[in-house]
Amino acid sequence: MNILIPNLGSTSLKYQILSMPDEKILARGRYERVTNYAAAIAEIRSGDTPVDAVAFKAAHGGPRYQGTYVIDEGVEQAMAQFLLAAPLHNAIYLDAIRAFRQAMPGVPLVAAFETEFHRNKPEYARVYGVPQDWRTDHGIEKYGFHGASHEYVSLRVPQLLGCSPADLRLASCHLGGSSSVCAIDRGVSVDTTMGFSPQSGLENATRHGDLDVFAVLYMMDRNGWTTEQVRTQLSRVSGLAGLSGVAGGDVRDIMEAARAGSAAATLALDVFVYQVKKAIAGCAAVMNGLDAIAFTGGIGENSPALRRAICEGLSFLGVELDATANQDGSGDRLLSSPASKIKVAALSTNEELIVARRAWRLLSAQ
Repeated sequence: MNILIPNLGSTSLKYQILSMPDEKILARGRYERVTNYAAAIAEIRSGDTPVDAVAFKAAHGGPRYQGTYVIDEGVEQAMAQFLLAAPLHNAIYLDAIRAFRQAMPGVPLVAAFETEFHRNKPEYARVYGVPQDWRTDHGIEKYGFHGASHEYVSLRVPQLLGCSPADLRLASCHLGGSSSVCAIDRGVSVDTTMGFSPQSGLENATRHGDLDVFAVLYMMDRNGWTTEQVRTQLSRVSGLAGLSGVAGGDVRDIMEAARAGSAAATLALDVFVYQVKKAIAGCAAVMNGLDAIAFTGGIGENSPALRRAICEGLSFLGVELDATANQDGSGDRLLSSPASKIKVAALSTNEELIVARRAWRLLSAQ
């Protein structure tokens, strides 16, 4: 079965076609400045590789949809219901689902939700201290996201270490334009920094991260802002962009601004390192210990300076980097010194593979 995995941005479409279950990549590509998904889909279909199914790395389907599903009216309704919780994600995928359905009638469409890997977290790690009807009637809980990436890390790091996932307490750090840290206890997600929405947790490139909700209410009442005005500010000009003053919040640009003497850019980097370090230490508390730390995502994989800054603040746990491996290495590799009590790894995540595996299991069972 050939499964097409689209990875969608607001103006981009990356894709892979994987042959399953042998997991061979048959085709891959990328389109930029996409204004019409139909045109990009037509180009993909014009290639030599037939497509038997399309599987999406969907973001938010609420409490009912925390797994992998053939997309039907119920799935789309749930994504629309939780659109306000994940506006930058659900809107894009809803548009793409409609475009793929029209362009490829009869081809099964599958949604592999980002929340799936976190759905078995303990109840005490899922709930907010809000009225019970918020939780039971409206689905307000700590879902967690980046599930496909964290799941891949949970499988790949044991391979690097030569052990079983069942033997490992792992802090998985997916750091990029969107960032989260996940505590993975013997292969199972037991806590993660993102909560009800992908807005929460660590500061992201343009999204705010954790924020006292009363600060939002205060600003709305004081300025007469609508929810849409606040949502736009907190989604597009906050996070690392808001801290640094660097448009877009790309860490590479922020580091360049810091080197040029920007105090605001330096502060943004300090905040990011501080929050990641604190989250990793929290993973150790959650799992009563820590065996390994993994860095992935655009920042985690490619920024030796930030990895070093994060790990230097964890020396009390016995974390010790090998300076050469951290600075000069490439590919999936260990970064920790032989004396380090906790292993440290950097790796390239593979969310498309996890999505393809989930879709294959679902469709082959049917």
